[in-house]
Amino acid sequence: MKLLLIHSDYIEYEVKEKAIKNPEETDVKSGRFEEALTVFTAVEKIDEKSPKKAIQQTVSEIDKTARQLNVKNIMLYPYAHLSSNLASPKRAQDILIKIEHELRNKQFSVKRSPFGWYKAFKISCKGHPLSELSREIIPGGEETESLKQERKLSSEWYILTEDGTLKEVGDFNFKGHDNLKTFAFYEKEKSRAVKGEPPHVSLMQKLEIADYEPASDGGNMRFYPKGRFIKKLIEDYVTQRVVAYGGLEVETPIMYDMDHPTLSEYLQRFPARQYQIESDKRNFFLRFAACFGQFLMAHDATISYKDLPLKIYELTRYSFRREQSGELAGLRRLRAFTMPDVHAFTSDLPMAMDEFNVRYDMSRDVLKHLGIDTDDIEMALRTTKEFYKNNKEFMVALVKKLGKPVLLEMWDERIFYFILKYEFNFVDASEKASALSTDQIDIENGERYDITFTDKDGKPKHPLILHCSPSGAIERVIYALLEKEAMKMNKGQKPMLPLWLSPTQVRFISVSSEFVPTCETFVEAFTKKSSYIHVRADIDDREESVSKKIRDAEKEWIPIIVVVGEKESKSKTFTPRFRDAALGKENRSYALDELYSLVSSHNAGYPQKPLPLPLHVSKRPKFK
Repeated sequence: MKLLLIHSDYIEYEVKEKAIKNPEETDVKSGRFEEALTVFTAVEKIDEKSPKKAIQQTVSEIDKTARQLNVKNIMLYPYAHLSSNLASPKRAQDILIKIEHELRNKQFSVKRSPFGWYKAFKISCKGHPLSELSREIIPGGEETESLKQERKLSSEWYILTEDGTLKEVGDFNFKGHDNLKTFAFYEKEKSRAVKGEPPHVSLMQKLEIADYEPASDGGNMRFYPKGRFIKKLIEDYVTQRVVAYGGLEVETPIMYDMDHPTLSEYLQRFPARQYQIESDKRNFFLRFAACFGQFLMAHDATISYKDLPLKIYELTRYSFRREQSGELAGLRRLRAFTMPDVHAFTSDLPMAMDEFNVRYDMSRDVLKHLGIDTDDIEMALRTTKEFYKNNKEFMVALVKKLGKPVLLEMWDERIFYFILKYEFNFVDASEKASALSTDQIDIENGERYDITFTDKDGKPKHPLILHCSPSGAIERVIYALLEKEAMKMNKGQKPMLPLWLSPTQVRFISVSSEFVPTCETFVEAFTKKSSYIHVRADIDDREESVSKKIRDAEKEWIPIIVVVGEKESKSKTFTPRFRDAALGKENRSYALDELYSLVSSHNAGYPQKPLPLPLHVSKRPKFK
């Protein structure tokens, strides 16, 4: 491996034409990275003989140089001109992808220019003594201590089946598991960059749910009335489920002192992507989870073993994570997001594993009721080889509950604060995977934050802590629902949000202005019945044709459409149009009471909210 390392003010490139017959597929034709260590690379034939060692030694060299220069941004730039003894294009590209993956694991922000293309580029070198370095990596020889540490950070990827069979990802037959295959290779490559606009972005805009806010930092969204309504319903439902589970709801600050002794140690483990602000000559960071506030609260609490498991919950509006601009994509990956976060403080590992099981079941059920079924998700388990060896039955039982194979990531040694983690991931139309529900068994932070409980023997002990988000970020749930409907649209099916989440559930369409008062009496009858369960109905009273009103209702994904004319006005019965056959029977007459009962049965058990917009469609502004 030949390397040319340039400490640069910026590096920018533009793709021109193919340099090899089958270059890397890419929609990204240009890129720029500022304050970066630019690493021009040439993968050589010798690297093909020992690719793992070549990757380890290259990553170690880049890591060492970047830390010397105090650089967090790394641009990997394939540059064949550094060597006349090049590896095959396919092997070279595979090695570079793995180098990118390992550097990301070290908390660097990494970009990689596309492989196999001629590119025009501009670079500004800083010009100090260490700003231009060349290195030659020859894989082989004795493993150094730094490489031993690097080996510990490397993970191995397997597929674990319901019967406990464990196979390396490359050896598993993915027939019938296309999404799992997509997810597995997405995780291995760790490519988070967005190559094109995800389908949910145009849908969130057309449906007036959310949009980008150009006056804010990227990844901070504006939510229109319908979007805020949907978001609020999901927030309330998840909170309702966590409180029923026993979560004690709290509220904690969104910013914390970077020099706080406990927090500074924790931040050093996760140094990337923090928002930092200064106030009264002190430096603060904006939280990226609810952990800090809840742990500091638990530190100050008096806890007995009788209180365990102690469950503390907060819906963080907002958490902040400064994701790379190239990774931001609609509601999928944001810099400001709403995260339901419930921690459970447990006495020991058996209690932690029991609680893990309970929360696993809760998370699956929460997603199901939000409209995301088992078929829509792929699960990842992450652990150490030792924990897997000692607890294989426990982990296989989780897979059996899911009913399909899962991706298993294993480390030689523990490198994070947790010993076991699961994630339910949604694979979207762009073949990107995004984590929704998750839980972790944390064995470090009880001691790090000096959280104690008094055990049966009267002695203070540190608890094990579980970190769970039953749904994942609320914005990401909306993203998953919209992406799911986008995939249905590609199959020629009608898209629709779950009925309980639809801002308007029933739309009455007046044949003419004469029947608007009749529609109003129908809605009023619904309102009188809704002391407990709301049925959200509105009226299209515009001076438009009935066919246009129906088309507009279809574009809004209105679940139930009722046309009201002279016949309906007199009989008080209707023949509704149901967007989904599961809602009701087509070509059947319904009385007003029947229609109310039908919709309210779907709303039962969910948060109840009235219509978020004016009753009459004619009185509504257009936000998009």
